[in-house]
Amino acid sequence: MSNTNPPFSPKRRAFCSSTLGFAALGPLSLTACGGGADAATAAAQVAPKRMGGAPGAFVHPGLLHTQADFDRMSQKVGAQASPWIDDWNLMLQNNLASNSWNPGARPVIYRNDGVHGDNVQNLQWDTMAAYLNALQWKINGNLAAANTAVKILNAWGSTLTGINMTDGHWDGYLAAGLQGYQLANAAEIMRGYSGWAAADLATFQQMMINVFLPLTGGFSQLTVFSNWDLSSLAATMAIAVLCDDRTRFDNAVSYFKQGLGNGAIAQMVFYIHPGYLGQTQESGRDQGHNMLSIALVTTICEMAWNQGIDLYGYDNNRVLAACEYSAKGNLIQSGTTYNPVPFVNYYVPGFYFTTFSTSAQGNARPAWALIYNHYVNRKGLAAPYTQQFAQKVAPEGGGRYPQTGGTWDQLDYGTLLFTRDPIAAGAAPSGLSAVTTAGQVVLSWWGSAYATGYTVKRGTTAGGPYAVIATGITDLLSYTDANLANGVYYYVVTASTPSGETAASNEAQGIAGVRLHTRLAFDEGSGTTAADSSGNGHIGTLAGGAAWAPGVSGQGTALALNGNGAYASLPANVVDTVGDFTIAAWVYWNGGQTWSRIFDFGSNSLHYMFLSPHTGRGTLGFAVTLNGSDSEWRVDAPTSLPTAQWVHVAVTLAGTDLTIYLNGAPIQTTANFRMPPFQVGHTTQNYIGRSQFSDPTFSGMIDDFRIYNGAASAADIAALSGSSLPAPMFDVDVGSVAVKGSASLANGVYTVAGSGADIWGNSDGFHFASACATGDGSITARVASIGNSNAWAKSGVMMRATLDGNAQNVMLAVTPGNGAQMTYRGSTGGGTSTVNQLAGITAPYWVRLARAGNTFTGFISPDGVNWTQAGSIDVGMPATVFSGLSVLSHNNPSLNASTFDHVTYA
Repeated sequence: MSNTNPPFSPKRRAFCSSTLGFAALGPLSLTACGGGADAATAAAQVAPKRMGGAPGAFVHPGLLHTQADFDRMSQKVGAQASPWIDDWNLMLQNNLASNSWNPGARPVIYRNDGVHGDNVQNLQWDTMAAYLNALQWKINGNLAAANTAVKILNAWGSTLTGINMTDGHWDGYLAAGLQGYQLANAAEIMRGYSGWAAADLATFQQMMINVFLPLTGGFSQLTVFSNWDLSSLAATMAIAVLCDDRTRFDNAVSYFKQGLGNGAIAQMVFYIHPGYLGQTQESGRDQGHNMLSIALVTTICEMAWNQGIDLYGYDNNRVLAACEYSAKGNLIQSGTTYNPVPFVNYYVPGFYFTTFSTSAQGNARPAWALIYNHYVNRKGLAAPYTQQFAQKVAPEGGGRYPQTGGTWDQLDYGTLLFTRDPIAAGAAPSGLSAVTTAGQVVLSWWGSAYATGYTVKRGTTAGGPYAVIATGITDLLSYTDANLANGVYYYVVTASTPSGETAASNEAQGIAGVRLHTRLAFDEGSGTTAADSSGNGHIGTLAGGAAWAPGVSGQGTALALNGNGAYASLPANVVDTVGDFTIAAWVYWNGGQTWSRIFDFGSNSLHYMFLSPHTGRGTLGFAVTLNGSDSEWRVDAPTSLPTAQWVHVAVTLAGTDLTIYLNGAPIQTTANFRMPPFQVGHTTQNYIGRSQFSDPTFSGMIDDFRIYNGAASAADIAALSGSSLPAPMFDVDVGSVAVKGSASLANGVYTVAGSGADIWGNSDGFHFASACATGDGSITARVASIGNSNAWAKSGVMMRATLDGNAQNVMLAVTPGNGAQMTYRGSTGGGTSTVNQLAGITAPYWVRLARAGNTFTGFISPDGVNWTQAGSIDVGMPATVFSGLSVLSHNNPSLNASTFDHVTYA
């Protein structure tokens, strides 16, 4: 670290089956059977540049197929080369490929609209017939086929006026999306045919704009499942190219990357597991729909690729992660057992999925030749499960008249259309990442075509040298480096191939232990920036009226936020490589707010990670989500944040254990929390004091804001807070006090000083040194001395529902002049009542408070041996309460400094 402070020192202050056989594919076994080499080069390819016309002009044909693609197909078919010729012959056997097909255009299409009988099959059959005839024209110059395709397109262009839906019957959106992109592809192929009159093309284009785009142009109106959104997105993109609409095309690309529907890639590929297995949005629903989403998203990627946009590779090949995950989970491992795949619970309104669905498992949509040939034979990457699935469904066939149903959800014959000659050599391993998980460094990477194994190398200096730490890795492309000494490590991966070892991957930095990632001390005192003393350049920017105020204990300065729009921001992607983490800060909250934020890192209202001082559930709450507020992974502390005082707050994640700390003590721990920060993805809105929503901005002050790679220990957090109390105890002022209280421990004696008017009425004011206690138990202490600030000063033991001033509680306390008193508040904000008043008792005296269910019983003793029951009361408090030492002066602004010894919890 570049800062000179010890890492944990306090601040200076202090988601239609086909069984069409098998064909060998890809770099492991595919060889050309006659014909010349295709256009693939020895090197991995990049998306083609836009060509022709004005800047930004579209490539035509340029949806699923370009002219270069047709040249390849024509060459291979002409040379009778397998597997192209095999799939060509299969296609010609389809009755929909007939050059004498007659269209059955309808003015209005009905698909399960709840009123009319379905006629969508007419559109489905004609769309496929137009496409198959268009392919014949482009591949072997069949003019009869060209004229048939044009006849079909003209019939629909001049006839179709609408796609009907009624409330609650929304399948028209699917017809618009699925057949929309398919029709546009057929028309895009035929647009260069001299036999298609310009006026007829224009009429067809206008029909697509008038009928299809109103249902797809805003992308799906129903986004519960990704295939709805993806079909609309595919149609919109295809129609945009067909109609030369650059704005709509660019909007579709932006939606794919950053949209809020479940077809946008960050939602469609919900979660990234080690080895880059991308859990899909529909994988818990059923595999028929899940595989449809795979077919659609890769259709979108290919159309964009042919216009110079690489969506296949976006976000570190996120689409490939989805393909590998879905292919793996739908392939047989042995016998009748499918490959297991990891799964994180997924919620979408109305549905909750806890496992990879076995419904329609093994579903074999003919969509995999496209995927395989892009990633392997264009890019040189390894895609082992995609390869196996492509082999399973090859040669890819298609639906025939009069079939109905899901067979028309995608275009077919991919073996003919997308197969490329094997790439000469694979690319080097790429996309290497290193994430700290449960204290270990977990590596994931993309592999190389032809690789037989991988070698992991590690160094302690950026750029090397590196030492080999693992060899012979095959599947999964992940490695966990465990039992490391604390420090920073640098990793690369190479692949073993028939031609030797590849070049190294990119270098990835891994953290073992805990290392400072960001630290904003907020000591500038002026200006609009806050320096990051970690040396990582994560500079804070003040905005919206954020200002400066005295810091913790009056030393230095702090970030002052007015609750009226003020906040600070951190750079984009500040936690996108962070797994295990610690986030800590000193916080002074004025209170009176619900859902304000201490911090909120995210991009929008779907992807974020936040800590709120007071949620709508009345708690200090931490949450992470990848799919909006209904899908939040939440951890709630037993209380909201104490108000009107500086408190130290921290959140840590160690593997899947998440803990919230208050003033150095753990107050809530939750296991199986599987949402580390890096899963939130590329965050562009990283706020301190502001929400991703229109919640109130934070009112108060924030100081010494820190982020660490790695989960700090309880002792580390205690050191940050400066607490001298033994874990899990901590101390706070509760309610309204005139003077800040304190608590310390030395030589077995607790010294607790508190002001505050009383623990009485509807709200309290006192100082409280406590720990969270769950279930039945007790606290015992000897009140050794009481500061004589008032005859009604109180020092004793308490069990309390929350740290709010009006919380339920039971207390047994000793006073200087009014004996001992047992009191309780039975409801939040209710009055306080006396259980028993015991005269003649002064310090030193022993007190004990015990809980059994909802019964709280007090005991007193002069010697800790002979005990007398002081009273008993039933109060319906939560299972977890705050149990500890309570002190008040009954004389603001004076302090009652009291001492306790023999403090025990049982």
